[in-house]
Amino acid sequence: MPQDHIPQRGQALTGLLSEPRRRRVLEWIEEEGSARVRDLAAAFSVSEATIRQDLERLESEGLITREHGGAYLNATPSEAGAMLLHHRENMDKKVRIGALAASLVKDGETLILDAGTTTTEVATRLVGRKNLTVITNALNIALILGAVPGFAVHMPGGQFKAPTLSLSGDASVEYFRNIFAGKLFLATAGVSLEAGLTYPSFADLQLKKAMIEAASHVYLVADSSKINKLSFTRLGALDVVHTFITDAGISDADARAFESRGIELLVAT
Repeated sequence: MPQDHIPQRGQALTGLLSEPRRRRVLEWIEEEGSARVRDLAAAFSVSEATIRQDLERLESEGLITREHGGAYLNATPSEAGAMLLHHRENMDKKVRIGALAASLVKDGETLILDAGTTTTEVATRLVGRKNLTVITNALNIALILGAVPGFAVHMPGGQFKAPTLSLSGDASVEYFRNIFAGKLFLATAGVSLEAGLTYPSFADLQLKKAMIEAASHVYLVADSSKINKLSFTRLGALDVVHTFITDAGISDADARAFESRGIELLVAT
């Protein structure tokens, strides 16, 4: 497990060395589509000059384009226009996880689908169900399921985030506070026994908390590359998760550790 400082609930990982910090700056931009220098400097507790150096390095690697006061992700316009999600690594594992997760959904249920590549794989395998009510902040998932006869698909308001094809912000949070669903399929950037659930930026923490509070059963769907990985901000401990659905890449030791915390573990093979 990376030897980074573990933040408290809702706090960020700060005091990082230059390379780990640049990696997390890139993860932030990949999540949000763009970022301001002043916001990154405040979040990482470094000077704006240091952040500008980080952005210069990332630009030299062809990953971002700098603009006055900030930077944006190079791939975002073309991917969003084609309704493609930015993170498409380990898709073979995500496909299997999506199939297993979808098999747990019964006709007539009400469920929440978080935005993400793995939750999208869940959605694509729900088209054969009947009379589902689906609440999602993901535009691509709404398009996949919204045309299925007999499905009721609902979306919150909020600000559009191109890399995740999702809606976020205070309006989205308030919407989910008025929702009740039987099941939530939740995405994460990192999951560990010590740090819990971690994400690339602050933006969606309150939204994910509202989703969790709106559901009676929380299914975490994440491929094994996310296990013992730390991202930038911490949502909270693993006690919010009832079932963890992952792939066969999980180690026996990690499997036993998650189950010892009272989390049901389902492995997609």
